[in-house]
Amino acid sequence: MRRSHLFERLNAGMHKKLTLISASAGYGKTTLVSEWLADSKRPAAWLSLDEEDNAPERFLLHLVAALKKIVAVNGEGAWKALQSPQPPPIPYILTALINELSSGSAAFVLVLDDYHVIESRTIHDALAFLIDNQPLPMHLIILTREDPPLSIARLRAQDQLTELRLQDLRFTSHEAVLFLNQVMGLHLSPTEVLALEKRTEGWAVGLQLAALSMQGHTNTEPFISAFSGTHRFVLDYLMEEVLRQQPEEVQTFLLYTSMLDRFCASLCDAIVQTARGGQEMLEVLERSNLFIVPLDSERRWYRYHHLFADLLRQRFKQACKEKGDAIAALHSRASQWFEQNELELEAFQHAAAAQDTDRVAALIEGKGMPLHFRGAVHPVLTWLQRQDEATLNNRPSLWVIYASAQLMVGELNGIEQKLFAAEAALKLLDPDQIDPDLVGHIASIKATLAVTRNDADTIIAQSLIALEHLHPDNLSVRAATSWTLGVAYQLQGNRAAARQAYAEALAISKRIGHVIIALMAALGTGQIQERDNQLKLAVQTYKEAIQLAGEPPLPAICDAYLGMARIYYEWNDLNAADEYCQRSILLAGQLENTDRLADSQLFAAKLKLARQELSAAEALLAKARREVQERSLRHLMGKVGHVELLIALRHGHLPEDAMLLEAKEWPALQARIYMHQGKAAAALAVLGDLLEQAKAKQLKHKQLELLVLQAVAFQCQGRIDRALQSLKAALMLAKHDGFVRLFVDEGKPMLDLLTEAVARRIELDYTDFLLSNMRDEQKLEDFALLHRYNHSQPFVDNLSERELEVLQLIAQGLSNQQIGDRLFLALSTVKGYNRNIFEKLQVKRRTEAIARARELGLI
Repeated sequence: MRRSHLFERLNAGMHKKLTLISASAGYGKTTLVSEWLADSKRPAAWLSLDEEDNAPERFLLHLVAALKKIVAVNGEGAWKALQSPQPPPIPYILTALINELSSGSAAFVLVLDDYHVIESRTIHDALAFLIDNQPLPMHLIILTREDPPLSIARLRAQDQLTELRLQDLRFTSHEAVLFLNQVMGLHLSPTEVLALEKRTEGWAVGLQLAALSMQGHTNTEPFISAFSGTHRFVLDYLMEEVLRQQPEEVQTFLLYTSMLDRFCASLCDAIVQTARGGQEMLEVLERSNLFIVPLDSERRWYRYHHLFADLLRQRFKQACKEKGDAIAALHSRASQWFEQNELELEAFQHAAAAQDTDRVAALIEGKGMPLHFRGAVHPVLTWLQRQDEATLNNRPSLWVIYASAQLMVGELNGIEQKLFAAEAALKLLDPDQIDPDLVGHIASIKATLAVTRNDADTIIAQSLIALEHLHPDNLSVRAATSWTLGVAYQLQGNRAAARQAYAEALAISKRIGHVIIALMAALGTGQIQERDNQLKLAVQTYKEAIQLAGEPPLPAICDAYLGMARIYYEWNDLNAADEYCQRSILLAGQLENTDRLADSQLFAAKLKLARQELSAAEALLAKARREVQERSLRHLMGKVGHVELLIALRHGHLPEDAMLLEAKEWPALQARIYMHQGKAAAALAVLGDLLEQAKAKQLKHKQLELLVLQAVAFQCQGRIDRALQSLKAALMLAKHDGFVRLFVDEGKPMLDLLTEAVARRIELDYTDFLLSNMRDEQKLEDFALLHRYNHSQPFVDNLSERELEVLQLIAQGLSNQQIGDRLFLALSTVKGYNRNIFEKLQVKRRTEAIARARELGLI
């Protein structure tokens, strides 16, 4: 039935963000919007919610699934992110979804039905974020029995809200006549309709239930006269009347299927046997208006009206109270059907409802990959948290699954205690009852815990125990264990063994779809390739890892973006390096208890220095230093000291004595400081020892860095031949993968060495290439390169490329207006460039600027 005045209000509100339809149960909220959508022919995504949707991942998964039916949602975007074992934070999933929805042009409606069942603060916050950033094509409709905890007052004040409430939804007398006589096929007099309308107060469900009860009655007056009571009383009474009028077969079908949140024909057949079969029964229920709600346009899946389902379940429990195992048996049959149809999560939920611990455990363990590895970690954890110790002790595998699930969500506290409990329970069994695979899984989790402590010895010991005991078919845990071995070997500097372990983990994970381990193995491989100076190969591996991380990406992929930033920086592509570095910082900020954010910020500071952005570099260094100090990240202090040194030298002075003392813990940094103090011999002594150690350990990247420093130290000592020997060795290591910044960042001393190398035809093509890059480095990094090793002259901020152009034209004698015409700049803009140039050159007029620029070699 259509109510035109409500349709008009819904149509009028389409330009606003939200339509809120809030009223008690049974006032026709769902029917109203369904009829309006059918009348308006607007494309709509309809999501009917239940209590299970309080899990944020489930809510978002169902939301995106509903949207995918009517709008183009990228399968590689929010949808893929939600399929991962450890989805990224909700704001990033929503941001990806909003971006995808905004790209479409056709308007559509998103309906959230029964929103009152949502109690999760996380979901309320997510919906508020979606409303605040709502894509223009979308209009949101919320159907609820109570107002949601959203900014309703603010939306109302901004005229972004349309509201329909109880008083709007009550049937008028005219609408009651149309509904009872035309829709429900009764022949009531106006007086009888008025009596029912008054007694139900226009309550749609009350009218519908009254009409169902009166069907087949020739004398309706006594029924109407006796009709009274509160909504709940009336509802219960009429439900009884409706059920009693149904054939026994229909009643049985309704009661037995009421324990299902959703159902289809074949599922109903598995639960209850009827002569007519599930499909025909569903058609009968729909034709009879027996509170059945289709969940898809194909009318394959259905659910019952929530109030109707509540009553059915209550009556079924009462009917089964003398045989309490009946409901459990139905849940077991439902669980088997869902498992056979590869709906493992719902199979798990019904097994849990049946209190079938063995079946729950078997479903969690899965066939080839545990359930909590496939996106169901939170339901699994919730079930485990509800079990008592006796239940877990009787099945030690549950303790192990508990620890594994906690590890997956990053809850490290309590994992070791659960492993100890599992081991204690195993000791109570006969040796032939102990599953070796379980022993292996325990060892694998212990190895992963040791990874968080960088404890290589423990990682290796536990990983080897795991691989010895794990079943050959337990590929998911074997892949994780191969990865932990790779981490341990990498920590020990055994890169060949680490490569092999990572390769095995990556191959297995790809085969079984274990995204997290595949991602981590790819990251480890890329880092080793980068350390072995295989920059081109590392880029390919990092790109593969980024693809595995999906969109929006998993936060752990920040390592790949930082690796890409380092490599593109080395190739002197500063724009690409900056883009990758910013992505790394954004993702690293989502990780807790790691050093990734500080590491990314330190590299960003170094990148800002290369772009002559001193203030930005200092700000980033301050953030990174604070992060390092607050988290006690001692292993990053060497990088902090290096960036502090570079910034101090840009200011024209060496760091304070305190820093020089602290730098002794990082010999390479100490050697660099010695060089800037003019103590080349001391620097060479340190570098010689470090170089021997790097060669012994085959640390190729470290060898390359040290050879470059050694060449500069020899050059500072005036030993050019010896400097060129070190430079040649560095060039041989660097040329295959195109290192640039490693040389360019050394400034004027390296410029002189490369110039001499060209003259002596040492690696001529490569040295020519490096010299070309140095000449492009803003006129040899402007005057900063010229004075990096000459601290007697005052420091001058570097000029930008545009400022150098303006300075050249000033030297040619052009007026400000002529410069503006030449460069297509406004006169005010040219004057602004003049002020910047004079300030940086520490002069007051044009003639002084020209003289100063010539002195510094800028023109």
